[in-house]
Amino acid sequence: MNGYVLALALIFLGFLQRFLLDHWGIKGLSYTRHFAKKTAFQGEETELIEIIRNDRPLFVPWLRAESRISHYIRLGKQENLAVSGERYHKSIFTLRPYQQITRRHRVQLTHRGAFDVGNVSLTAGDLIGVSGKGKELYTPARILVYPRLLEDQDLPLPVSRLQGDLIVRRHLVTDPFLVNGIRGYQAGDAVRDIHWPATARMGSLQVKTHDYTADTKLLVVINAQMSESQWGDLMDYEQDLIEHAISMAATLCVNVLHSGVAAGFAANMPLEREESPTVYPPERYSAREEELLSAFARLRILRCRNILSFLDDLSFLRGTDILFISAYTSESIEEKLNQLRFLGNTVTVHLMAKEAAA
Repeated sequence: MNGYVLALALIFLGFLQRFLLDHWGIKGLSYTRHFAKKTAFQGEETELIEIIRNDRPLFVPWLRAESRISHYIRLGKQENLAVSGERYHKSIFTLRPYQQITRRHRVQLTHRGAFDVGNVSLTAGDLIGVSGKGKELYTPARILVYPRLLEDQDLPLPVSRLQGDLIVRRHLVTDPFLVNGIRGYQAGDAVRDIHWPATARMGSLQVKTHDYTADTKLLVVINAQMSESQWGDLMDYEQDLIEHAISMAATLCVNVLHSGVAAGFAANMPLEREESPTVYPPERYSAREEELLSAFARLRILRCRNILSFLDDLSFLRGTDILFISAYTSESIEEKLNQLRFLGNTVTVHLMAKEAAA
């Protein structure tokens, strides 16, 4: 008889636990997830941090948190991944009443891009392993992965030569505090240029004169079109070629910004969640490097505008050093580039070699 009573008691407790888990198990749980860094460069490592808390006086025998994760985000412990066509990250927790658990997963960022792994499915279960009710959550877990920056010696000609020319020319721009002569004051002269000792000697206002040269600015143009007839998505090897061009453009922009040169880029590719081509005219200010790197990270490799029409869109440029990176050229492209030269720009063409992406 005692055995029957014990069995009935266990059955009752099992049903009670099932009832409690179904009605309050998931409701009393909070789950968040985020990357340790919001931005990183391709090839770097960071952490994916999970925090789960049980805010109820209820024991949760097991809880499964499962979500799809990009295969470009490689976890250090691959046993936490279930791969079946897609790639999934799965964590199993056992929670005591009012317990909080924090888990840190080392991840390697193997590709440039904007990644969000915020959707997660939570499922609670009882002691005998039967799943209860589950729910879907969105917990923001976003990271921007900047393109890999190249070493200077890895920049091919004419890219490396252009970079050097820009830096040298920037250093030739005269500092406004360096004086090369004195002349009489004229209407419109800045008060800061008045040379007071000379004014006292001459008895009339005298101002300092300077040698001025045109300031330098760079625009890198990436052509995502592999041929005149190409449209839409690219093959994998073609995408690798464009990725290398993006790394080249990002490296050049960062290097010249560090030397005081205004930098920008343009591409007949859209940014994440956009459909129009991307144009960042040359600018120079403190947050410019982060702005450009974020844009490079968000670029989608998708040709969204014919390169000839896109080059027409750049006719607003004046006095700009333009580097045109493309897999091919043609008479029509050269004609468009000559039009940009006629407007006072200098244009350098770099044709990508297929082996560069290897």
